[in-house]
Amino acid sequence: MAMLEVKDLEVFYGMIQAIKGVSFEVNEGEVIALIGANGAGKTTILHTITGLLSPKKGTVLFEGKDITKIPAHKIVSLGMAHVPEGRRVFAQLSVYQNLKMGAYTRKDKDEIEATLQTVYKRFPRLEERKNQLAGTLSGGEQQMLAMGRALMSHPRIILMDEPSMGLSPILVNEIFDIIQSVSASGTTVLLVEQNAKKALSIADRAYVLETGNIVMSGDAEKLMNDDSIKKAYLGE
Repeated sequence: MAMLEVKDLEVFYGMIQAIKGVSFEVNEGEVIALIGANGAGKTTILHTITGLLSPKKGTVLFEGKDITKIPAHKIVSLGMAHVPEGRRVFAQLSVYQNLKMGAYTRKDKDEIEATLQTVYKRFPRLEERKNQLAGTLSGGEQQMLAMGRALMSHPRIILMDEPSMGLSPILVNEIFDIIQSVSASGTTVLLVEQNAKKALSIADRAYVLETGNIVMSGDAEKLMNDDSIKKAYLGE
């Protein structure tokens, strides 16, 4: 059984159909990349999975449970975390307060503290800046904070939306190293990313989205070497 299963998803914005019968699955322990041009519908799919949007048709199953109509805050407590596009940190709160917000569904203080220390270990800069207002961090640090905040919920799967957006090449490499280490520690990853080359380099499998449809899928390495993918998404 797949950890996450999306079946025949259709999503509309008013009269406009954004997602046209999309189906895919994510197995436990995988890094799955969802790639495609701007406006292809990648973010819409993540928002629908996490309960921020309601589909017109289709179902979303998480660990065999239908979560299609479950509100977003309850989905987090089931073990799914979302790192939104554009980071969305709480600018007027400190780094520490932002991280604690990520653990709002959890009750055990000792376990929360243990997770906090793990996050600090993975993102030493967040510990250095724990008392700093999140709005004063650099773009790369805010991205780390958004990832750290999601990890505070101790998720079984983490959905990341454009984590490399607006970052320098060095920081992009650092963020992708962190995504790999998150995966290696046992968290399943669904990655939406415009930097197709980088996404395919760390993914196990990938799905290619064009105007609300999945047009290709398969082993990430094979897709990386596919001529049509190279031409359309890898600039080769």
